[in-house]
Amino acid sequence: MTATDRSARDDADGDRGAARPDRAAGAAEDGAPADGGVPFVGLDALRDALARPGVRAIDLRAPVEFEDDHLDGAVNVPLFENETRSFVGLLYKQFSPDAAFNEARAAVVERIDGIVARVADVAGWQAPPGDHRSRVRAMTAGGIDRLERDLEPRGAGTVPEGGVVLMCARGGLRSRSVVALLRALGLERAVGLEGGYRAIRHDVMAALERWSPPGRVVALRGLTGVGKTLLLRRIEELRPGVTLDLEGLAGHRGSLLGMVGLRPVTQKSFESALAARLREGFTGDVMVVEGESRKVGDSVVPARVWDALQGATNVEVVASVPRRVEVLSEDYLADPGALPRLREQLDAVAARMDEAPPLAEMLDRGETDALVELLLERYYDPLYRRSESGRAYAVTVDADDVDRAAREVLRFIDAGGAGRSEPSGGPNP
Repeated sequence: MTATDRSARDDADGDRGAARPDRAAGAAEDGAPADGGVPFVGLDALRDALARPGVRAIDLRAPVEFEDDHLDGAVNVPLFENETRSFVGLLYKQFSPDAAFNEARAAVVERIDGIVARVADVAGWQAPPGDHRSRVRAMTAGGIDRLERDLEPRGAGTVPEGGVVLMCARGGLRSRSVVALLRALGLERAVGLEGGYRAIRHDVMAALERWSPPGRVVALRGLTGVGKTLLLRRIEELRPGVTLDLEGLAGHRGSLLGMVGLRPVTQKSFESALAARLREGFTGDVMVVEGESRKVGDSVVPARVWDALQGATNVEVVASVPRRVEVLSEDYLADPGALPRLREQLDAVAARMDEAPPLAEMLDRGETDALVELLLERYYDPLYRRSESGRAYAVTVDADDVDRAAREVLRFIDAGGAGRSEPSGGPNP
């Protein structure tokens, strides 16, 4: 036994009293499971467990991976920071797995105290004192091949009460090593997720590909600023579970200025949130949605949802110009912190308009009503009319009064959708 091994053993012995209430049966003192396996659960078991109180999900991937997409409700406790992850990957590709492993090992040794402390905070667990760095050195002393053999995953079936489910990209060494270490420290509730984030992503894509729309799909369509989003959300308040808010899921209003004051999400995050909403189903077998283009900002609407939109019963939403100016002003001008981004985007809009009007200068001078009216008249309305040319509408609702319009849409739905179906001559101003 090396000096490092003895140190790790002594630390484990010294921690045993503090860790006993949560001690993992059969965990070896160097962190490797004595029973030859690290417990892992499947995604279905995790979802069932998350419906119970006290179960926590921890994502060990680097922050950049987590920001791209993650399981809803998971907490990011990164094993590597972004730069380390990139460097380890570079070493793996250009040199060798051993070189990458050694760099990763050094990074984890440096960070392990903070990682254990953060997991303890998330899990509501009192981590035992001790030299966690020596434990990591002992666990990894045999190199990557030895660690792979020592930390073979085994099926755990279900998540224990108050369980802590840890995941990495593929259910590999990142999660297996941390689960083994935590169980050696006494957190018997720690298990890994089979397949890691990749299993989550595969499940999301499968759900989107097999989704079928409800019996009726109703699309709210109309010129920019008529208040389609406000109408959609009021309908949801009146009849919870009947709407699909694509702009809300994308963090984008769908136009060139659509990100101002919002936080657009990645395509993967959009798809994950969309799949979660579709799994919930729709009240009365009816889905009410805004009529969108195929892209909501940078997020592409999946094929089956897009097909449902294209086959929807269309409701034309209209509003007066003063009301439209009011709606857009609330969207884009209410947050002073968003004004610099708005000004930047106005320059991009002006470049697409005839004669490039001084939009940013109008904003600087506080000519907001005139600015919004100009945008509607010369930019948004011509674009929308071209895109909607020849579309048929079953009914028209005036959204100057959002509550009245929402109730009118619901009455139209409850009546079975009888109404005008001939092609519209173009959206009303």
